[in-house]
Amino acid sequence: MAAVTAAMVKELREMTGAGMMDCKKALANTDGDMDKAVEYLRENGMAKAAKKAGRIAAEGIVKVAVEGNKAAIVEVNSETDFVAKNADFNAYVDDVVAQALNTSAKDIDAFLAESWAKDSSKTVAEELASQVAVIGENLKIRRFAQIEENNGFIASYIHMGGKIGVLVDVESDVKNDAVMEMAKNVAMQAAALKPMYTTREEVDPEFLAKETEIITATAKNEKPDANDKIIEGMVKGRINKELKEICLVDQVYVKAEDGKQTVAAYVAQVAKENNANIKIKGFVRFETGEGIEKKNEDFAAEVAAQLGQ
Repeated sequence: MAAVTAAMVKELREMTGAGMMDCKKALANTDGDMDKAVEYLRENGMAKAAKKAGRIAAEGIVKVAVEGNKAAIVEVNSETDFVAKNADFNAYVDDVVAQALNTSAKDIDAFLAESWAKDSSKTVAEELASQVAVIGENLKIRRFAQIEENNGFIASYIHMGGKIGVLVDVESDVKNDAVMEMAKNVAMQAAALKPMYTTREEVDPEFLAKETEIITATAKNEKPDANDKIIEGMVKGRINKELKEICLVDQVYVKAEDGKQTVAAYVAQVAKENNANIKIKGFVRFETGEGIEKKNEDFAAEVAAQLGQ
């Protein structure tokens, strides 16, 4: 059997646009014969899927699955919101999040390479290619995350039918309706206010150092005659304000009656009322298409072009 080299995989990818793992498998199954490998990809629907791979998939849906003390969240992208609302697409994403709940994969490449739970003769990537061929749009399993909590529970929240999904890891020795409602409210907070971190301890020291440098320079430009103590106070105040915006437990709780209560204070209040020990250990927030540059298309012009006008 001929050895499959990185150069061969690269060449096949450039010829077909198929995924790296698909190309590697095709070459392995055809003894390194490039022409047969192309046929293999076409026969298995992968080359057909690859034709759509250049299209931007920035719509889609976020789904969560919670089972006992484990939870998973996935984002699967499509090209259009129409497909994102399609029942078949939604059923497929249900299967993807079920797979993510039990996967041992540590990254998306490993996830795509593992066996598809509903049909072990396929990989996750091969099932994705099949769905692309059937649905007719470029689809992408963009990311997934898992949480496991043995000393509490995991709260979940889905906003706008899957535009935003949140999981919150709650350590608690009490799990009643009031505590569960608190956790749901914290998940809604994360969905609405888009925090970057759970607590200040999680904030990257390099990020803080860079922000301090920038804010110090800004403060000195604003008050060139101010002494170091005044500048230090200005910088500390502004850093503190920024941390209150980006750290979940430091944010002002959106339902606070006085408009001042923080999420941490709200959690502490619920803990006290229920004689519980509660800690928000972490959260995961996925928003469909965030960070993807969307293609701005003139639909009328596209239709006119297809009609040859």
